[in-house]
Amino acid sequence: MKLRIFTEPQQGATYDDLLAVARAAERLGFDAFFRSDHYQRIGPGDPGPGSTDAWITLAGLARETSTIRLGTLVSPATFRLPGPLAISVAQVDQMSGGRVELGFGTGWFDTEHAAYGIPFPPVGERFHRFEEQLEIVTGLWTAEKTYNFEGSYYRLVDSPALPKPAQRPRPPLIIGGIGARRTPRLVAAYADEYNVPFRTVEETGAAYDRVRAATEEAGRSVVLSAAQTTVVGRDEAEVRRRAEAIGEDPARLREGGLCGTPAEVVEKIGAFGELGAERIYLQILDLADTEHLELIAAEVLPHV
Repeated sequence: MKLRIFTEPQQGATYDDLLAVARAAERLGFDAFFRSDHYQRIGPGDPGPGSTDAWITLAGLARETSTIRLGTLVSPATFRLPGPLAISVAQVDQMSGGRVELGFGTGWFDTEHAAYGIPFPPVGERFHRFEEQLEIVTGLWTAEKTYNFEGSYYRLVDSPALPKPAQRPRPPLIIGGIGARRTPRLVAAYADEYNVPFRTVEETGAAYDRVRAATEEAGRSVVLSAAQTTVVGRDEAEVRRRAEAIGEDPARLREGGLCGTPAEVVEKIGAFGELGAERIYLQILDLADTEHLELIAAEVLPHV
């Protein structure tokens, strides 16, 4: 099992905040540093300095880290045209020496779209656009010569399909969600990894079963992963302090996230492992609490 650090900068974090966490995660031996891709705080509260652009952030981190993998969970298809997105990710992959992964989704947070003038089509259209973008982005990365595409929403004519990413044939592509019909089909067609975000062990297992059925029918297999809000403490007082710092209740987090002493968290990670999960994304919300990362690295990471 690989543990990855997953941050939510839209809740209020500067580039320097993220750099400190990414460097700590690399130093402590975590497999990857991921960030969300949002432009506005989700939920009430002080927005602080606001959010930062995901791929500009990762470009900076690509040059200021050396071994840890980097990615988004997930970039909305509504935010960027597929051609420029393919260029951005390929360039960051080059800048990192081949350490980038693209988590990709339809987009869902209508408020941030309205706030920044980003079109937000109905859900059916978003899925159709997302599928065309999946084909275009992967096609641009893998095309040996020029690339052409004719779809309902996008048309590419004699694209040079450059630059190419450092990873060949392409960077890993992650699709997340728990949709019962469209998501498994798209995972089977395009993804290298399937991620279930913020669900119970039982819900995660049911989602994995649906994706396994789709990928087996397609003659493929994918890496399975899960994202979980994470609070770890040496004792109950420390657990409660860290939960309260992010506005959470320890009892609720124990049910729907990774919460408790290191032994409790190791046991629950094991339950995800029994379902077939190979990676857990630890959603860390208090980015100033570097001792939290130190504790997880010392008392959880060696046991999974």
